Amino acid sequence: MTGPITTAPGPVIPAQAAPAPADGAASLSGFARGGVANLAGAALAAVAGVGVTWLVARGLGPHAAGSFFAATAAFVLVGGFARLGTTTALVYWPARLRALGRPELIGPCLRSGLVPVAVLGVALGVAVWLGAARFVPDYAAPLAALALFLPVVALSEALLAATRGYRMMRPTVLLEKIMRPAVQLLFVGGLAVAALLSGTGAAAQTWALAWVLPYVPVAAIAGFLVWRKWHHEPTMTRSERSAARIEGRPVAGAFWRYTAPRALANAAQTALQRVDVLMVAGLAGLAPAAAYAVAGRFVVLGQLANGSIAQVVQPRLAETLAVGDHAGALRLYQTATAWLVLISWPLHLVVATYADLYLGLFGPSYTSAAPAVRVLAAAMLISTGCGMVDMVLSMAGRTTWNLMNVLLALATMVCIDLLTIPHLGVLGAAIGLAAAVAVNNLLPLAQLSGSLRLHPFGTGTRTAMALAATSFGVLPWLVRLVVPSQPVGAGAALVLATGVYLGGLRRYHDRLGLRALLKAARPGRRNTDQAATQG
Repeated sequence: MTGPITTAPGPVIPAQAAPAPADGAASLSGFARGGVANLAGAALAAVAGVGVTWLVARGLGPHAAGSFFAATAAFVLVGGFARLGTTTALVYWPARLRALGRPELIGPCLRSGLVPVAVLGVALGVAVWLGAARFVPDYAAPLAALALFLPVVALSEALLAATRGYRMMRPTVLLEKIMRPAVQLLFVGGLAVAALLSGTGAAAQTWALAWVLPYVPVAAIAGFLVWRKWHHEPTMTRSERSAARIEGRPVAGAFWRYTAPRALANAAQTALQRVDVLMVAGLAGLAPAAAYAVAGRFVVLGQLANGSIAQVVQPRLAETLAVGDHAGALRLYQTATAWLVLISWPLHLVVATYADLYLGLFGPSYTSAAPAVRVLAAAMLISTGCGMVDMVLSMAGRTTWNLMNVLLALATMVCIDLLTIPHLGVLGAAIGLAAAVAVNNLLPLAQLSGSLRLHPFGTGTRTAMALAATSFGVLPWLVRLVVPSQPVGAGAALVLATGVYLGGLRRYHDRLGLRALLKAARPGRRNTDQAATQG
């Protein structure tokens, strides 16, 4: 979607009239500043997320923990429908309209997105609350408690997306990645301490409420920030809003023409991440569902890094593609992928090598899921190696392609899960998810390469892959052959791998684009792209 924008009956404003894209160095530097802040927040969110999982797994036991994990998975799945794909559209349209010089149309676009999310959130919340006991009796109580907060959660994520559309990264970092996970950890930790002192644990629904309550202040603060920005945009009269056109269509029509395919794709993408837990719960039981949720916790850690970088790239990529800056889009995509590989591949490789140690942290009842962990780790290496490929496809306006890809991946996972979970349990679910991840990354990668000549495999990405694979894949494997005892051998391998890795980062920092990242990380440093982290 790169056509002109008009306001009827006025003249067409062609794309050439848009501001020229920033030079590569300034753009990369601004991207780096936003990336550093987001990654720091993601690290804190990752620690808090693992802490919550550990507390639930230890504090509730496998069966009750399975009830908690299944309820939160179902809640997040329904929330994916309630958001209607607006977490992408509310970044895409403000960034695009600003790049094309029409900021007065941002307000109508926000109305077009946020009002339906609120209405559908209420409707789905009521439906889940009424139907939980009938359709999912095994985890009805925690799911019904969560359902009351569905509109709040859906709006909080949509509103945070709108702040990123205004190129405000601090709200996402401070609210979504620091405040909410920290308060969740505090609340859940309080329940664990109370259970330890009293000798009797709280019910799963109480733990679910402790997990969901921190979304309330996030939604309130994000809503205020969006209102404040919206209030300072150029305003239009009612008649002007009625006459406004984006690409020859009314504002709401253009907004939902872009968003509708993404709404289904977003729901399907959420299902890819959550429905397998529900299928394990339904086909194998709540205890295996808890084991599978624990086994896949490291996947969420990798996704936090992916999401953190993608949130910074999204508005910049939308702007560069809107004005036809193919070189700038390619540079952003390849640099972001190199950084993502540097961050996530060490985690996935170490977890694959020491899957039994990783699962043992959550309790001895979960160690049987080690084969599933190794399958999931291999899938995540493919996923992160392709970068945020589905987001790039969406920012290029190919939301229908994205929808078809995600639906095909979801169908692949569901079919494999139905065939394998009854026989292989947790491992079957991991195989299904791995196949879906391959489809959902390799297919859009081929589409981007063929249609837009965009791909993630620049010099930096290839260097990052080789360095991570050598340091955290080959070296720990060799050390394990020499020192098989654990955890002593694992500790020695990680020390050696980290040393080699840091040496490689120092040796190839220019090729990896780390100079801009390090410059952005220096306290007090400022550059010309102040908008990257404004709050």
